[in-house]
Order: sequence, then structure tokens, then C-alpha cells
Amino acid sequence: MEIKLLLLCLFPLASFFLQCNCHCAASKKKGTAACGIRGMFVFGSSLVDNGNNNFLQNKAKVNYLPYGIDFPYGPSGRYTNGKNVIDLLGEQLQLPGLIPPFADPSTKASKIVHGVNFASGGSGILDDTGSFLGHVYSLTEQINKFEEVTLPELEAELGCNSTHLLSKYLFVVGVGGNDYTFNYFRPSLNGSTILDQGFASNLTNSLSQHLKKLYSLGGRKFVLMSLYPIGCIPMVKSFKPKQKFCLRELNLGVRQFNTQLKSMADAIKEQMPGSNIVIVNQYKIIMDIIKDPSSKGFKDAKRACCDLIPLSEGGNGVSCRKGGNVCGDRNAYVYFDGLHPTEAVNVHITNKAFSSYLKNEVYPINVSQLAKL
Repeated sequence: MEIKLLLLCLFPLASFFLQCNCHCAASKKKGTAACGIRGMFVFGSSLVDNGNNNFLQNKAKVNYLPYGIDFPYGPSGRYTNGKNVIDLLGEQLQLPGLIPPFADPSTKASKIVHGVNFASGGSGILDDTGSFLGHVYSLTEQINKFEEVTLPELEAELGCNSTHLLSKYLFVVGVGGNDYTFNYFRPSLNGSTILDQGFASNLTNSLSQHLKKLYSLGGRKFVLMSLYPIGCIPMVKSFKPKQKFCLRELNLGVRQFNTQLKSMADAIKEQMPGSNIVIVNQYKIIMDIIKDPSSKGFKDAKRACCDLIPLSEGGNGVSCRKGGNVCGDRNAYVYFDGLHPTEAVNVHITNKAFSSYLKNEVYPINVSQLAKL
């Protein structure tokens, strides 16, 4: 009888500590909120990929120099010279380390406590986007792996269910650009394309279903990265050497998507009570740099910093030549390769995402405000 009474007394105390473990961040690091953002789960393509493609059989790997030339650990599978937006957001949130890629076999146990990155370079919202590159994780596959593998492991590691757990994580989604460059516009980069607004609707409708899925699993705080002006990337010049300015058709296509993305985010909140969605307007942030580079500290907004493999040598207009030349002042360039921004641009995007109060840059609130909700 005495033992039963003792257990009854101890049970509420144990429940309190278990609940605290579910709701509060593990890090006691000075400056971090005791019950702030615990970590991030990341979904998308190359702009937010932390190295998943290193472990997959595809042609979209960047695990070689000059990629990572300015990254503390060298080439890591990040599609830039240094840190990407995810690394920099993690620093702003004062997370204790880098978010590990899901496909790395060592991403287990305590390594997943502060989040996991599922993004895969070359992938898109549509399942067939990037399939010509080999095996890349589509957005569907990324979310399935989160649900079937990572989430059960995280619940076991922290000792609580996702209902309580996931409200303290950011769900960052950066995807859609490849659905245009490597899908919709791919057959016509050497010609012209008649834009179909229904394609943007198809993408945003599909994305909304994915967000609802993540919500059903416990996600409550979402950061969506809008598409940036892909009509201005150096890759366009590779396919259209006579093109002096940004390719209007490509930019018009992504603007249609971005407009519908904002409308979708506003509408879906009614179906996801208790959720908050932030949209980072990468299109405006990068276009502002392209229009007046010097005012933002840049000198070259047209050329790739690295030596691209030309189409005549089997290149794709995107990838840096392995071991090839690279510009001396990476901070002065907007693009590192034919598609992806330099770390300097990623810093600019992240600072805007985290701190801007301009609704045409980050909507309806910034990431810092979202983290405090």
C-alpha cells in the first residue's frame, strides 16, 4: 500500500519533468531561450540541401572543390562556396550545431534532437522533377522519410509524442524552382514557352497538401522560401548567349508561383488552426541586389564566380568544374555557380528573413517573431 502511495506521489512529478523535456530546448547555452525553438526540419531542393545528395545515386552532387571553399569543413554537398540559408538561420536561432542531412547514416539518436535536413538538390514539388538526374528525394519522399523514420526516432529519443514535440521546431520548405528550370522550361530553354498559369496553381495546390501533411504530424511553425528570379541566373546565359538581360518568361513564371504561394498560405491557415506560416520573398531580396549590386556591397550580378563546365563539354550550365578556377572575392559575386547564390547573398537573405519588418520582404511576420510565438 505504501509503495502504491509513493508511486502515485511520484507520477505527477515525473510527468512534469517529461513534459518539460518535450517543451523546452535541450541547450542551456547562454543567450538561447529556455523554451524557444529547439531545431529545424528542412525540406526542399539544392538551395537548402546540407549534403543529402552525397549519399544518393545521382548526377547532382557537389561534394568537390570549389564548392565549400569557404565552408569550415570544406566540400560538404552544399551548393555554394560557404554556408547556405539553413546554416545561417540556425546561427540566428542560436542552435548548437549544423542541421545534419537525413541520408547520412550517422544521422541518428542525439544527432536528430535539433532537427534533420531532408532537402535534395535537383528535386521539386512534382515527383518527376529532377528524375533525369538519377535518384533525388522528391518532396513526397522527403516527408515520408520524416514521418516513417525520423519522427519515431525523435519521439523515442526525447520520450514524448509529436503533438507536444513539434510545435518547438521550425519547418523550413524551400522548393519549386526546379519545377520550372528542370521541368516546365527544360524542353524550351533553346526556344520560347507560352506560360500556363495553371502550372503555378498545380504546384501550389500540391505544396498545400504537403504542408497539411506536416501539420497533421505536429508541425505548427512554417517558413516558406519563395522562388527567386531564375530568369537572371548565369545558366540562362549558357543556353542563350545573346541574352543581355534577365529572361522575362522565366521570371514571369516564378512571379505567378510566388503570388499564388502567398494566397495559398493565407487560405490554408484556416484549415490548419494554431499554425503560423512565414514567407521569405527571395524574389524581391535578390532582385533588389541585381538591380543595384553596389548599394548592397556586390560588384557582379551576372556571372558565376566559379568556372562552369560549358555545354560543349557536356556541362549543364549550372555546375562548377571540378577543381576549376574560382573568383578571388566571393563576397562581391551574387552567384557562385550557374544557379546558386554565394554565401554573401545567403547572409543577406537570412538577415532579411530573420529581422526585416517589411511585408514585401517577409510576410506576415519575420522568422525572429515566429520563433517567439
